[in-house]
Amino acid sequence: MSTVALRDFLEIPYDQLEEMNLEAKGMRLDRVEAHAVREQRVKYLTDEKRIKAVTVCFTDLEGRFHMLDYDKKFLLKAADNLTFDGSSIRGFSQQHESDLRLAVDWGAFYWLPADVFGPGKVLAFGEVLNRDGTPYPADLRATLKRAADQLWNKDRTICNAANEIEGFLFRGRDAERGYRDTGAFEFISTGGYFHSLPNDPLRRFIDGAAEVQRAMGFANEKDHPEVAPSQFEMNYAYTEVCVAADQIQLYKLLCRQVAHNLDMTASFLPKPVAGINGNGMHTNLSFSRGGKNLFYDQKGEDGLSGMGHAFIKRVLASGAEICLMLNASVNAYRRLDPHFEAPNQIKSSAIDRGSMVRIPLGNERSARIEVRSVGPDANPYMVLYGLLRTGLDGPELAEDESKRPRTRFLPDNIYDALRHFKASAWAKEVLGEESWARYADLKQAAADRCPKALGSIVKVAEIQFHHEVTNQFLWNQF
Repeated sequence: MSTVALRDFLEIPYDQLEEMNLEAKGMRLDRVEAHAVREQRVKYLTDEKRIKAVTVCFTDLEGRFHMLDYDKKFLLKAADNLTFDGSSIRGFSQQHESDLRLAVDWGAFYWLPADVFGPGKVLAFGEVLNRDGTPYPADLRATLKRAADQLWNKDRTICNAANEIEGFLFRGRDAERGYRDTGAFEFISTGGYFHSLPNDPLRRFIDGAAEVQRAMGFANEKDHPEVAPSQFEMNYAYTEVCVAADQIQLYKLLCRQVAHNLDMTASFLPKPVAGINGNGMHTNLSFSRGGKNLFYDQKGEDGLSGMGHAFIKRVLASGAEICLMLNASVNAYRRLDPHFEAPNQIKSSAIDRGSMVRIPLGNERSARIEVRSVGPDANPYMVLYGLLRTGLDGPELAEDESKRPRTRFLPDNIYDALRHFKASAWAKEVLGEESWARYADLKQAAADRCPKALGSIVKVAEIQFHHEVTNQFLWNQF
């Protein structure tokens, strides 16, 4: 009997994976010319016989992550003519428009842990194009990338971001899809903040996901159980805004896959269980130029520069209007509840965690602002682009100094958020009229499938018709 292995697909040790992914990330941060990166990647794929497929991924208007596996040999021959059916993606092209193009962003290239994602595969992000090859308006990733390039080309300014993404770990696979039948989620752990035994199920999940995250070049910082039962958070290093947005999608993907392999579900619903803290995605932002942090001023109020304070004021001025971009689902508005450390007040503060924007304690290296009102189910490219544009170019709030300042609050339901969004000339300008209208229609459709009043009980419909829950069949049964 032959002992020759029938399959010999690429499997790379974790320490080597980390080196390779950090090197690729460094090329992105150093802005190595696209043609040079493409040439290097194509040569690698051609020479490495153990790779069978390249996963090319993109994000739709609502933030869902889509992945297509291309046979490596086919991709190398047809990389300039990749197409897909855009009419099958909710919020993308209409049926009569159908085909869209997909261009590989060779700089955003990742080697994957074979024990989690399967052997013989690598992953690259894609950019969605119209039939004529022009950028597709609903591809917010490409929009964010263009904005970052414009900042760099203007005066070498870099936008930096880091996201603190919370999630829940539930027992059983596909717990969200099964919610229609069970009406409940089962916690893995009830330990609480920072508390988890070294080898209990929650810690095994966190350790496994952190290992994958490290291998994929995230540059890990810390990880821990969060305040709510079965809740987790894994933090990683600040980086350039486009890389940061890609890492949000990869973070959620790897968490879901690691949990799936453990017969569990990693959920990023903002408030899947009533009565306990929800999931947030605190978004930290700053700008730098020539290695200098433009948000830092030792003598400034709370150590923040004039640019930083102006950025905050513009974000607060449009807080209600962009709320739908930062809180993208019916369920997200349960989280904006003041009883659970909710950031629902349209104000900034260095200490009050109920503020939409917090100014963390920082130094010349770490000074930044933290937008706390973002839900983890929002489109990360829309969030970061919307905040970048609003903070730099958005309208300023006209204040009447003769009147006492009053605290404004973010919408506490998706209907009010929709009303502000639809009435906003600024939101329309940021997203472009076509994407703005499509996004509003998608959010209206989700709202109409759910009870108008949230109440104190999480309703089946707000889970079943959530945009990140992969239940296309159930959507069609409505």
